[in-house]
Amino acid sequence: MLAGLAGEAEPYRRLLDELSRLLRAFYGRRCPPGLDAEDLVQETLIAVHSRRATYDPGQPFTAWAYAIARYKLIDALRRARLHLRAPAEEADALFSALDAAGGAEAAMAARDLERVMAVLPARTRDLIRETKIDGLSTREAAQRHGMTESAVKVAIHRGLKSLGGQYGGSDVEGD
Repeated sequence: MLAGLAGEAEPYRRLLDELSRLLRAFYGRRCPPGLDAEDLVQETLIAVHSRRATYDPGQPFTAWAYAIARYKLIDALRRARLHLRAPAEEADALFSALDAAGGAEAAMAARDLERVMAVLPARTRDLIRETKIDGLSTREAAQRHGMTESAVKVAIHRGLKSLGGQYGGSDVEGD
């Protein structure tokens, strides 16, 4: 990006080629039926190009580019009046995804997760974080909070069910 900002065409072309590959993967995982991922890739590349002067060289390029991509996806969902829904049964996968490879996407997911979980009571939020993200067993979480294992399971279940209801998920089965 820095070479492109300095007027070097070849490095800038390589950047856009690599970015288009990354964006195809990004949108491929997130686009519901009815949205064309390739259209979003092109819109995002145009936005990156037209807004390249706003890029802060002191910040990671991928975070800046993925932020544009997220906003393009949100705009497209609004235009199509579509909603992404994550079933509550898949909450474990959502939380364990934070343990996967880092980068800008993981940082954005962590920030979004904090916003989503902020609606829960502090203890419920702590129990979910400790068991679903940090990997504590229900027994360890129960000991840490002076609760029974059953009470921990119920609190986690209710918290996830509340989040599922608020964000369009279905009933939570199990914990």
